[in-house]
Amino acid sequence: MSAVFELNTVNDLFLRVAGAGNPRAVLWQDKRGQWLPISSDQLYQRVRALGSALRRWGVKPGDRVALISENRWEWAVSDFAILAIGAADVPVYPTLTGEQIAVLLKDAGCRIAIVSTRQQFDKLNAVRGQTDLERILMMDSQDAPAGATQFSEAIGDADAKGSERDDAFDAQTRAVKPEDLATLIYTSGTTGEPKGVMLTHGNIASNQNVCVADFDINAQDSCISFLPLSHITARALDYVLFGRGAQIAYCSQFDRLPQAMKEVRPSVIVGVPRVYEKIRQEVERRASLSPVKKRLLARALKVGARRGDVVYAGKKPTALTWKVADRLVFAKVREAFGGRVRIFLSGGAPLGMDTARWFAAVGIAAWEGYGLTETSPVIALNSQKKQRMGSVGPLMPNVELRIAEDGELLVRGASIFKGYWQKPEATAECVDAEGWFSTGDIGRLDADGFLYITDRKKELLKTSGGKLVAPQPIENKLKVNMLVAQAALVGDKHKFISALISPNFAALEAWAKQQGIEAGNRAALVADARVVARYEAIVQEANVGLANFETVKRFRVVAEEWTQETGELTPSMKLKRRAINERYASVIAALYEDEATSHGG
Repeated sequence: MSAVFELNTVNDLFLRVAGAGNPRAVLWQDKRGQWLPISSDQLYQRVRALGSALRRWGVKPGDRVALISENRWEWAVSDFAILAIGAADVPVYPTLTGEQIAVLLKDAGCRIAIVSTRQQFDKLNAVRGQTDLERILMMDSQDAPAGATQFSEAIGDADAKGSERDDAFDAQTRAVKPEDLATLIYTSGTTGEPKGVMLTHGNIASNQNVCVADFDINAQDSCISFLPLSHITARALDYVLFGRGAQIAYCSQFDRLPQAMKEVRPSVIVGVPRVYEKIRQEVERRASLSPVKKRLLARALKVGARRGDVVYAGKKPTALTWKVADRLVFAKVREAFGGRVRIFLSGGAPLGMDTARWFAAVGIAAWEGYGLTETSPVIALNSQKKQRMGSVGPLMPNVELRIAEDGELLVRGASIFKGYWQKPEATAECVDAEGWFSTGDIGRLDADGFLYITDRKKELLKTSGGKLVAPQPIENKLKVNMLVAQAALVGDKHKFISALISPNFAALEAWAKQQGIEAGNRAALVADARVVARYEAIVQEANVGLANFETVKRFRVVAEEWTQETGELTPSMKLKRRAINERYASVIAALYEDEATSHGG
């Protein structure tokens, strides 16, 4: 199916948005929490003004400009402005430390950085000597310190220009070619050092032209932009919405998301699996507080499970029992997303069959997709027209796929990246002479062309007996339980598989209180025999259906919640296995201290 319009560059998208005459292209929140609109005319004028300022400051086509910010309207204006003048942006996660950011900016050769807040400015300014920075532009102008250029000054009286167009600026925007570098995205990586992924305008445009062709997204739709825009998935979605004339509401803080859902009532949601898992765990936690609600949820899920395939196909069941369950239970779950969502998408990591089935049972089709930063990003995607639960959907028409002898997925096409910045050896390691990119993922295609992802090639565990174990499906089975926030399988080169479990402490502490368990701190809580026994039951439940060599023989419940800030998770909520293995080296060693004489029990 052809796209609504064809792009050659991201600038084609910007010019389309600029001419749309949309009075509410973007929503943003002021300090009082009020949602305020920005029209497409205002967006154009602010982009034009910032692009002109960047040119005055010496930014030339091909230069790199750093962008360090939470999701907000200034992020989109900065992105479009940098690309409009032929430069490339370097989006950086604002959660990184100053030292980490300095390494990336030095590598990219950035002379200008655009940051969101005083906190980000101070962090970057402290390491300025380790970079080539000449200017730091700050979005929050009200408390800009000496040495910062104010964003408000850069755009000046742009809004006063109304709908007038700058022909010279538009001509420069159109002069950018598909082969020109658009963005340099440093992959956070679950292992190894970050690498700068070079995506051209043509790479991104190719993906935009096909990635949601099977979805009817239009000017009546709205979406909350909350996944980090430094990640290509969130950015690509925003581009899709801009291109279709839909409304984008920027949510800069994740803890504001529940309230934003109620106020904006989006019709399109894209979340990483952890977002869906947390919604499910919260529903189950609340139901567990009341025996009546717990029974009601269980009965409704039983009814919903019989119609899950109908829901996943994008249809509404007609059975009376389902309608009753929908009115009493399922509608309340949908209200957590604002009550108006008609398109739910999941990406960034495997969703897991258990989670997909649970949401289908409550009337929500969470369609899963697959891609990487290096592929701009979408390789495959389920939709209402073509879907199969457990798969990541059929391939996009702009990519070819080949499966290597060891099961690794190789892809080729117009959306595949240009290479890693200043790392020709790293590029050559994963892109062969014929243009096939090695994804690092293990997968398979079924007879109908649906793609299934098994695991990351580098994350497969190999027991001392030579058996290969894919950790993610088993970890997902453990995370189905509301008491489990994260789980990491260990056991590479050992006789048996073990697991480290990071609890959902809100749910665990509530459960412990019900059981009359009193513990002075989290370490004491996870060591309590009754808590250990509860997690033992969770592990045994997850082991059902697994081959003997895959089953989790031992586990430890750790006293810490794993987060991006504490270093165990990437910004897209994937496990940083190396960091976890290093932090818990002594715990893992204890799990295997009697391995020579143990049978793994």
